[in-house]
Amino acid sequence: MTQALKLTFEEYLRLEPGSLPDGQFEYVDGALKELPPEAQPNIAIANYLFLLLVNAGIPFNLIYPHSGEVEVPVLQEGDPRTRFPDLVILRQEHLALTQKRLTITCEMPPPVLIAEVVSPGNANERRDYKRKREQYQELGVPEYWLINPVQQTIMVLAAQTGVSRFGTFRGSEQIVSLQFPDLTAEQVLNAGA
Repeated sequence: MTQALKLTFEEYLRLEPGSLPDGQFEYVDGALKELPPEAQPNIAIANYLFLLLVNAGIPFNLIYPHSGEVEVPVLQEGDPRTRFPDLVILRQEHLALTQKRLTITCEMPPPVLIAEVVSPGNANERRDYKRKREQYQELGVPEYWLINPVQQTIMVLAAQTGVSRFGTFRGSEQIVSLQFPDLTAEQVLNAGA
């Protein structure tokens, strides 16, 4: 469902959280496009990754599964201007900047990491592997993880001097990350099973 706002993006950003409709929406061309509910396995993976990262020493108040909104560049007609990643790791300075609303704007430094759990289906894969990837890269997100439970893979893209490094990890392979602790693909994909 799409709700017309007739608000500029700046007016949308000034809305108080309580004045927004229930659920999660992406801001697209002046309207709010409702996101479908997440599948239970995707929620479990994002929540379990949160626990793994906290146990590895990342401060819990910097990690937000399914609740951090990120403004992204609109690169093609119809691209959303906001995204709700499955998991986002903020920078320390974001805490002061997001007191009223957990929205990271393009004027702020980008999040440290964004992780998306890929839902089954060609349209979902296209969105996560192409559209979101291009938007997050243009935003300057240092690290983007694509967690694919169907393929049992985790793809890590690390932005270095404008070029993304690729690594795809499976099973007991260590996830190579410039910033985060040693985890294996199966640790994340098993979601505590």
